[in-house]
Order: sequence, then C-alpha cells, then structure tokens
Amino acid sequence: KEENAKIEELLSKEQLKSKSISFKVKGNEKYKWKQYSEAKNLYTEGLNICPISYNKERAVLYANRGACHINLGEKVEAIEDCSKAINLNSDYIRAWLRRAQLYEQTENLDAALEDYEVVLKKDPSLHQARDAVFRLTEEINQRNEKLKQEMLGKLKDIGNLMLRPFGMSTDNFLVQQNETGSYNIEFSQNAPRDYQ
Repeated sequence: KEENAKIEELLSKEQLKSKSISFKVKGNEKYKWKQYSEAKNLYTEGLNICPISYNKERAVLYANRGACHINLGEKVEAIEDCSKAINLNSDYIRAWLRRAQLYEQTENLDAALEDYEVVLKKDPSLHQARDAVFRLTEEINQRNEKLKQEMLGKLKDIGNLMLRPFGMSTDNFLVQQNETGSYNIEFSQNAPRDYQ
C-alpha cells in the first residue's frame, strides 16, 4: 500500500509539473506577442501548481515572470522573482544577468557588480558580463571618490567652524599619508586663511 501511495503521489506530481509547463508554454506565447500582463498571469498559474520539488521548472517560471515585471516597469517585483529563481537554481545564468541589469538600473551598483562577477565565474565567455564588470568597477570607484571628497569637504567645514574662534582654520594643518598608510598631521601658523 505504501508503495502504491508513493507511486500515485509521484504520478500526480508529474501531472502537475506537466500542467505547469503548459502554462509556461502559453505564457511564452503571450510574452512573444508582448502581452506581458497575460504572460505574467500564466507564469503565476504555473507556479501555483508546480510542485515545490521541481526547482529548475519553478526557477524558469520565476525568471520568466520577472521578465514580464521588467516589461511592465515593475523593477522591485522583477528583482524579487529573479532572486527566487536564483535561490532555486544557482546555475541559472539568465536570472543572474536579469537581476544584475535590474540592480544597475535601480542604481544598486555594488549588487549589480556582484551578480555580474558571479555570471563571469559561471561563464567567462559572456562579453556582456565582462564589459559590465569593467564599467561598473570604474563607476563605483568614481562614485566612492566623489563621496569621499564630499565627506572630507563637510568635515573641513565642521573643523573650520570649531577652529574659527581660535583664529585658525583647517588650512593650518597639513595632512600627509605616510608609507604605512597612516597619516601625519603638522601644524602651520602661517597657512593661508579662507575665512574672515
């Protein structure tokens, strides 16, 4: 009896999987004709009936639904679906690429770079990922340098505010980085003053 029950359960799971695949095929047809909302609904129906044990099939349904979200301007939902696809199948490069592109579009450059690096490790031949890693590394470095300069400017303003009552400014202090990476600070009485 136990074996018969297991066989029936397996058969019913296979039937549900087959039905979910038919929803995917119908969804793909709608997607091809740019009927993204209808395609999204079909992929969702496929997910609702696809047994949890079929990770790869569920990953494809999530990734496809994510593509619909992208075309409907629903970036947050698209990222969520791509993440679910990746969690189900970590070798699903298309889901990694979509999520990387979405992170880049939503200005989450660090997360985009991480995803592109994963893609490059999984498939070094993808020029799109290699170009993105190079480009994003530059953009992140420029962004970080700009933030550093802004922060230093604000710190200088605060320092000048505190030193002004003593007739000094941050220009009275020369800061130099030494070969060990730490900083040396020297005081100079005759430094130019940028305050009144």
